[in-house]
Amino acid sequence: MGDLLLVRHGETEWSRSGRHTGRTDVPLTEHGREEARRLAPLVRSHRIGAAFVSPLQRARETAVLIGVRDARVDADLCEWDYGGYEGVTTVEIQRERPDWFLFTDGVAPGPPDHPGESPEEVGARADRMLGKVDAALANTEGVVLLIAHGHFLRVLTARRLGLPPQHGALFQLATGALGRLGTEHGRPVVAGWNVRMPE
Repeated sequence: MGDLLLVRHGETEWSRSGRHTGRTDVPLTEHGREEARRLAPLVRSHRIGAAFVSPLQRARETAVLIGVRDARVDADLCEWDYGGYEGVTTVEIQRERPDWFLFTDGVAPGPPDHPGESPEEVGARADRMLGKVDAALANTEGVVLLIAHGHFLRVLTARRLGLPPQHGALFQLATGALGRLGTEHGRPVVAGWNVRMPE
């Protein structure tokens, strides 16, 4: 396995306020655009063999700002479908469900166009994406870059490491930050996490 670079999109108004932002297509803030621009030198320091991006505008704009204009759009990179918790903060949810935790409890059902996903469903989507990553790595000498969303990339990281989706909780990933998954002695490892250029 070759290296896998993960980029979480820059800040949005909803990420700044802690609102769960799944399928709502909110744009980057100006600060989020600057976060993305600062990642460009880090991304350029790697030989990118293939790049994939979520179809949501906050990820696609981040891709452009980090200098990646030819990333393949893939719906499997969409953020967790938060269903009935779309746009709601954890604090607000915990007023009704004090012990609620996304990575173990999932979300409340939502409308038909975004009914919500369980941790296992997000994990299955991450596994599909990792299959595409492995196919790309087999056909390139560079790294594979994914530009997507915080909670989804955390679950994908857990799955890459052979952990259940719920263990994505262990890998907090800030907006406008980069993670690198590599190998050591043939086994997957976290080789870098929450990497940013200094402001």
